Amino acid sequence: MNKYILINIQKTLIALVSLVASVFVSAHHSHSNLDRNNIQQHRGVVTEYSWKSPHVFIKVSAPNQAGEVVEYSIELLHPPAMQRRGWSKDSYKPGDSITWEGASDKNPNRYYSGLNWSQRGDGQFFGQDLEEEEINPSTDFTGTWVRDLRGGEGTYYPPKGWPLTALAQNEVDNFAVEQNPALQCEEQGPPKATTLPYPIKISRPDENRILMDYELRSGSRVIYLKDAPEPGEPTMWGYSLGRFEGDELVVETNNFVAQRWGNATGINSSEAKNLVERFKLTNGGMSLEMAMTISDPMYLSEPFTFEYYLSKIQDREFVDVECSTESARLYLEGGYSD
Repeated sequence: MNKYILINIQKTLIALVSLVASVFVSAHHSHSNLDRNNIQQHRGVVTEYSWKSPHVFIKVSAPNQAGEVVEYSIELLHPPAMQRRGWSKDSYKPGDSITWEGASDKNPNRYYSGLNWSQRGDGQFFGQDLEEEEINPSTDFTGTWVRDLRGGEGTYYPPKGWPLTALAQNEVDNFAVEQNPALQCEEQGPPKATTLPYPIKISRPDENRILMDYELRSGSRVIYLKDAPEPGEPTMWGYSLGRFEGDELVVETNNFVAQRWGNATGINSSEAKNLVERFKLTNGGMSLEMAMTISDPMYLSEPFTFEYYLSKIQDREFVDVECSTESARLYLEGGYSD
C-alpha cells in the first residue's frame, strides 16, 4: 500500500479516537431528566458559583416561563474539563448577570437546566465546545488516558453479571444512589478509581517505578517494577508489583483497606481484595486495553475478570480542586443515568 495512504489512514484513526474521547469527556453522564428537544434561553442573576469537585455548578435567580422568580440549578462538567473549555474559578461570582441557553427539565416545576452557552453581563461569552487537540500516541504506557466508549463497568449503578456472595447480593438488592460515598467526598482505590470517567496519568519517573495519578483523586498509585520496599500499612491504593510479559504490563495489587464501593458501584471491598491487571497498548499507542481480575472472598464468590478500555488524550497538568459535598449531591437533582 502507498505510504501516503497509510499515513492518511493513521491520521484518520487518531482523529476518530480523539473525537470519541472528546465527546465522552463532555458527556460522560446523561441527565435523564432533561428534554433535549426543549432548548430555552434564560436571563437572571448568579446567586452561587461553585468551582469544586466533582462538578462545577451555577445557581441563578431568574424568572420562569410564568414570570415568577425562581432559583435555577445549572450543572456543568468537572473543573478540569471546564478549564479546557475556557472557564475558570473566576468566570462568575454572585451578583453577576447571566444569560444562558440549555435544555430544560422534563418536569416544568423543577428548575434544573443544561447549558449550551452562557454570557456574563459584561459581554464575556462562555461555551462548552472543546478545541481540536493534537494527541501523541504512547509507546511505553505513559501519557494521559480517559475511559472510552467500548464497554466498561457502570458508574452510577451496580454492574451486572458479577459472581456475588450473599452479603454483596443483599447490598446490591438494597442499592440506592443516595448511598454513593462520593456524596461525602470519599475516594476509592482500584478497580473503582480506574473505572471512573476522570483522566488517568501514567508516568515512569525511573526504571523502578510506574506512577498512576487519577485526576480529582488524592495521592499517587505506585507500581514497583524492581527494588520494591516492604509493604507498609494498608491503603486505598494497595501495594502493587508490576512486570512485563511480552508487550503486556502485568500488575498485582494487595494490601488494601476495606472500602465502601471499593470493588464497583454498590459493591464494597474488604482487606482481602486482590487485583491483577493486564495492560496492553493497541491502536498504534492510542488505546489502552485492560483485563482486570478481582478476588475478594467476602464480596465475590469466585475471582472475576472484566475488560476495560482507555483512550489517549492530550497530556496536560492535572487540576487540583477541593471536593464539595454540595456539588457532589447535585447529581441526585440532575437524575443521572449511565
